[in-house]
Amino acid sequence: MTHSFLPIKPAGSTRWDIAALGEVMLRLDPGEGRVRNTRQFQVWEGGGEYNLARAASKCFGLSSTIVTALPKNDVGWLVEDCISQGGVDTSHILWRDFDGIGRENRVGLNFVERGFGLRSARGVSDRGHSAASGIKPGEIDWDEVFGTQGVRWFHTGGIFAALSETTAEVTVEAIRAARAHGAVVSFDLNYRASLWASRGGSAAARDLNRAIAPHVDVLFGAEGLGSAPSGGDPRAAIESAVADFPNLRVVATTCRTAHSASTNDWSAVLHAGGEFHASRERPGLDILDRVGGGDAFASGVCWALMAGKSPAEAVEYGAAHGALAMTTPGDASMARLDEIERVIRDSDAGVIR
Repeated sequence: MTHSFLPIKPAGSTRWDIAALGEVMLRLDPGEGRVRNTRQFQVWEGGGEYNLARAASKCFGLSSTIVTALPKNDVGWLVEDCISQGGVDTSHILWRDFDGIGRENRVGLNFVERGFGLRSARGVSDRGHSAASGIKPGEIDWDEVFGTQGVRWFHTGGIFAALSETTAEVTVEAIRAARAHGAVVSFDLNYRASLWASRGGSAAARDLNRAIAPHVDVLFGAEGLGSAPSGGDPRAAIESAVADFPNLRVVATTCRTAHSASTNDWSAVLHAGGEFHASRERPGLDILDRVGGGDAFASGVCWALMAGKSPAEAVEYGAAHGALAMTTPGDASMARLDEIERVIRDSDAGVIR
C-alpha cells in the first residue's frame, strides 16, 4: 500500500514484510519478587528491534525475519527456539563459535523487575561481549536480504546501534542498503544511558542519531536528536526533528506520565504529511509490565501504515497495542488484532470473553 507521504511496496511483492536488525536477549523476570533475593525466574526473549518483528508476526500476521547473532551453545539455541515460537524467521542469525565461558560470544541477559506502586520498574543488564555486539560491517549480505529476497519494511534502533562501534557501523550499512532497494526504513531512538556510559554519554548518542536520521523514513521517539530540550512538549520535539531532517516522512512518539509503576497516563502523537494526529488519552492506565510498551506502539503504527490505514488510524492502533502490551508480563506483546480493535472501539474491558 502506497501513501502519498510514504511509498510502501505492495503486499506479496517481497519475501519479507518486515526485517529487523538487533540483539535478542534473555529476560529473567522474578515476577512479583525482587532480583536481589528471588530463587526463581520466568524466562522470556526480548529486544527492542526483535519485539517489533515478533508482534508483526504473532499479532498482525506479517512475515518477519530477525538479523542478529547468537553463540553455538544451549543458551543460544534456547533463544533461537523462543524466536521460532514467536513466529519470526531465524535464517538470518549469524552463529558464533562458543569459547566455553563467553569471553567474546554469549547471550545477553536482562534482569527486569516489573515494579509495583511506589516501587519503580528496574532493569539490570548483563550483556557485555554478546554475540550481537560483535557483528561487523560486511558480514551480512544485505543485497541478498533486501534485493534477492526483498523486504517491504526495515526496522532497527538506537539500542543495537549503541552496543559497540561496529554495530553503529552495521546500522548505517543496513539502512543504506534498505533504502537502495526501496524498503521503508524505521528507526527507534531508544536511548539507554547504560549503553553510553563509557562511550561519551548522551552527546555521543545524539551525534550517532543525527548521522543516522538523514537515511530514515519513519522515526520513533522525538527526543535524542539534540535540537529540542528533553522533557518538553513532544510536538515541539517532532517539529524540530522534521525541520532538521525533511526526509522524515513519519515521526511518532508515546506520551507517558508515570504516577506510579502501576498507574500511567498514556497516549501518543504522530506527524505525517505535515499534520499532527493524536491518539485518545488513557489517564490512569493500569500497568502490569511497562517494558515493551513502546515497541508495541511502533509495531502497531508500522502495521497500520502497511495495511493502508490513515495516519490518524495508525496512531490509534499503535497506542492501543502499547496499552495492551503493558497488561501482560514479558517484553513481547501477547495481544491479538481483534483485541486491539476492541480497545480502539472502547468496548467494555470487564466483559468475560
